Formats: sequence, structure tokens, C-alpha cells
Amino acid sequence: MLKQILTAPEGPPSDVERIKEESEYLRGTLKESMLEPLSSGISDDDNRLMKFHGSYLQDDRDLRNERQKQKLEPAYQFMLRVRTPGGVSTPEQWLVMDDLAQKYGNGTLKLTTRQAFQMHGILKWNMKKTIQSIHASMLDTIAACGDVNRNVMCNPNPYQSEIHTEVFEWSKQLSDYLLPRTRAYHELWLDEERVAGTPDVETEPMYGPLYLPRKFKIGIAVPPSNDIDVFSQDLGLIAIVEDDKLVGFNVAIGGGMGMSHGDKATYPQVAKVIGFCKPEQIQELAEKIITIQRDYGNRSARKNARFKYTVDRLGLGVVKEELENRLGWKLEEAKPYRFEHNGDRYGWVEGVQGTSHFTLFVEGGRVTDYEDYKLMTGLREIAKIHTGDFRLTANQNLVIANVSPETKEEISRLMEQHGLTDGKHHSAIRRSSLACVALPTCGLAMAEAERYLPVLMNKIEEIVDENGLRNQEITIRMTGCPNGCARHALAEIGFIGKAPGKYNMYLGAAFDGSRLSKMYRENIGEADILSELRTLLSRYAVERQEGEHFGDFVIRAGIIQATTDGTNFHE
Repeated sequence: MLKQILTAPEGPPSDVERIKEESEYLRGTLKESMLEPLSSGISDDDNRLMKFHGSYLQDDRDLRNERQKQKLEPAYQFMLRVRTPGGVSTPEQWLVMDDLAQKYGNGTLKLTTRQAFQMHGILKWNMKKTIQSIHASMLDTIAACGDVNRNVMCNPNPYQSEIHTEVFEWSKQLSDYLLPRTRAYHELWLDEERVAGTPDVETEPMYGPLYLPRKFKIGIAVPPSNDIDVFSQDLGLIAIVEDDKLVGFNVAIGGGMGMSHGDKATYPQVAKVIGFCKPEQIQELAEKIITIQRDYGNRSARKNARFKYTVDRLGLGVVKEELENRLGWKLEEAKPYRFEHNGDRYGWVEGVQGTSHFTLFVEGGRVTDYEDYKLMTGLREIAKIHTGDFRLTANQNLVIANVSPETKEEISRLMEQHGLTDGKHHSAIRRSSLACVALPTCGLAMAEAERYLPVLMNKIEEIVDENGLRNQEITIRMTGCPNGCARHALAEIGFIGKAPGKYNMYLGAAFDGSRLSKMYRENIGEADILSELRTLLSRYAVERQEGEHFGDFVIRAGIIQATTDGTNFHE
């Protein structure tokens, strides 16, 4: 009976499936393309394969029209994403990333919403040396993009240090275990150097020659914090702690944020909890879930190829039954848990064994030097003396973690000297904001996000202050397109770019990341955004109940209908 239900959608394979099939396990003609001297770009087929190696070819869209007039090719450059499981980096690795950004990139680093480093502006001729330098620091770009499992996220959790250490180790093991086995990466970029633990085989025992239909994302949350938005993941693991010990994980499947404008067959979705497993079972569990997506995901229409659509099409119960058949054992009943927030805890927090952690507010995740705020320089100087680690948060912020008593005074002095702060002089809503890169480098962007949201926040803060809401946390997120890199659909106030200067406005997600938003206004510009927020925030200030979050208020007040599931997101 089960096998009759479990079928993949019919239809001819998408062109990306052809590219993967012909690529000889992700090699394609990348070697030749990267050596070709006449263009700073590469072919579309090879660019599709570059994703599996952690990179996208982009061009500077601010220069596009002018270069076209001059009959020059676009200002091609590569974005390179570095896989950092759980977002943890050593000071030495931080200094390498800083140096490479100055030498080969655009002089900045982007801290992504998946706890990874991202560099922009790398020219084709510098890609190989950049990747080799990253590899020498014990990091890599393998599978940071592409139709495979991406960087495994975990809660940086500076106030639960011992639990974080254990959860981080599981996230790292899981990220490494789920890497592709092809040696293409090592041949193309590392001159046949081996990556420790990668078997010397020319098959993909888990992924197969066609890999997955689309990308796959895993995150581990530690209640009461849902800072990694566990319900946005294809596979979410919720740590269960009893008597200060990690006993296992609740398992949630089928989340994902991306959609397409005007296509109701696409929608964001929240993952559903299907049971509980022990820590030592998560590698096998993740592998079997990935093979279900490999076998039954949509390889015909990439817009419907994510695991969330596979789960919704087949049914949660059917997918769980197939998972347990493949595992040969059953999940236990899910255990109680409670999420209270999904933001970062800013400032100094005491750790274990005398160490301390400082969570730094990094607006938009962009590490650079500003006129009166030398963020990049300050972090460089801190990294030179820091004996702990850096943790990239899922909210684009940075934890200077495990600061020793011996270095805390000097690190504090360097922070003050360079203007590095916890951001508490900003409003709580600004500290709860996220933005994707968008223009000028993202080829999918329809509108600004990272460059514009701070400007908009200046005006929103005026409204917030007028209504006495400066210290009220409200999640606000902006993306330049509907792909969801800043997890807009889980924001209490969300903006999705529709056209230059125009956004769809969404309201009503849960503050703890457990409920999706719904569209409130379509295709509006700044004046209408501010007008709507002036009305909404003034009502919220007067009418809210004690402890009521903004996302809950707009639903209770009848301003917006609750989205109970991704399948009714557009209703």
C-alpha cells in the first residue's frame, strides 16, 4: 500500500537535472571555464555547478547599464560562501576571512542567516587561491550552496554554554557526515589535496549521481530560544534537556521559506514535529530523510522541488512511516518543550569556568568599517588577542565567545576604542531586524533590502518612539525577492521586494517563530509602509494585552487572519 502512495511527480526533468547528470559528479567544464582568459564570467551550466562548490557568479547591477552602454560584459564577480557548522569560528579563522575579504573580495564580510561567512566581489582569477586559503584555515566552501544539505545551524546559546558545546558537536558531525563524497571539489580547487574524512570514492552512496531535487537545510534549536528558526528548516531538531543533560531531539520536518510571486502553488511552510530520537540517532535519521527527498522530490519543476512540497504532497503520516521503514526503528513520542523568543541576547553573559560571552549587534550582518564605527578593524584587533571563539548567529549578529578573564579587560577596551557595542542604544525593533543582501550583487533581487532597511528603520524608530515602544521587541525582516533568505515569512512584520522601491507587506507571524505571516498590503512604497505602521503601532501601543506580542495582537484585533499552515498562506 505504502509503495503505491510514494511516487515522484511526473514530468520531464528540469534542465538542472540534465546539468547534474552530465557533470561527472559536479565537475562539468569548470576547470576549463575558470582558466578561460577572455571573460571574467562562466557559462550558465557551470554556474549551476559552482553552487555545489559554495559559490555563485554575480555581477554588480549598479554598473550594469553603464557597462552595457560601453559594450562591455557585465562586471562579473563571485560570491563565495564558507561552511561553518553551528557558526563557530576560531580567531585565526576570523583573521583569514578578514584578510581574504581585503585581498580578493570587496573589503567586507557578510554574516549570513545560516551562520556562514559570505564574501562578495571575488574575481574569477582569484577564486582558486581564495578557496585554498580557506581550506588551509580548516574551513571550506563544500556544499555551502547547491542541491545538497547546506550548513547545519545550531543555537549559539551563550547562556547555556555546556549544552551549546554538546549541541554544536552534533551539528558539526552532522554537517560533515552529510557532505557530498565526490572528489570534484578537491581536484578543482585544492590540487588533489584530501579533506580529512572524505572517502576516496567516485560514487555518491547517499545522494546518487543527480544529488537532491533542491537544497536541503538542517538546524538545531535549544529551547527556550528558537533563534535558528527551527520550523523554517527541511529538518529541524529541537534539543530536549532534562536535569541539565541533553537527552535527545524532537524531530520536525518539512519547513522552508521560499516562494514565487503570483504562484499560489508555491508557499512558505513550517516544519511539523513527528517524534523524538536520541542524539546518537540523528545522523542515520538525517540520512534517511534525505534519501526520501532524493527518491520522491520533484525533479521536474524546481519551484516545487523543496522537501516541504514532498511532505505536503505525500502526507506527513506517509513520510513518517516511510522514514521508520528505512530506519528499521520507530521514533519515540515527542517530548514537551517551550520556545519563548527567537532573537539574540545582547551584551555580556557569564559562561562556564570563568569565561564570558559578548553578543555584538551587526546590522544586516555586514562587517565593514563605518565613519564613526570601525567594526571590521575592531574585530580584527580583538581576533589577534582572543583565546576563545567567534559564533555567527542566525540573526546576522556575532558572539565574541569564551572570553578568558585574562583578556576580557583588553577586549572590552578594544570594543570601546572602535565603537563596538551591544546595540542597546538602538530600538529593540532595529535589533530584531534582518535583511538579505539583495542589490547590487544578487541576481534575483527585485528591490533593495540590506542597503535600504537601515534607512527605513530610522523612520520606523520615530514611530516606535512616539508610541513608547522603543524597548518592545518586534521581529522585522526584509528580502529583495520572495526566496526567503532572511526568513521573512516568520517575521511579525515582513517585507518582500516586488519592484524597485515596492514591497509586499506581511503581518502576523509568531514572535517565537512557530507561525507564518500573511500578506497585508501588496506592492507599496515607503510612504504607504510608514502610514500603515503609524496606524498599526499606535493601536498596538494602546490596545495590546499584557505580554502580548505584535504578531499575536494583529490577529486578535482582526487586522489580519492567522496563517495556520503554509497551504493557506495565500488565502
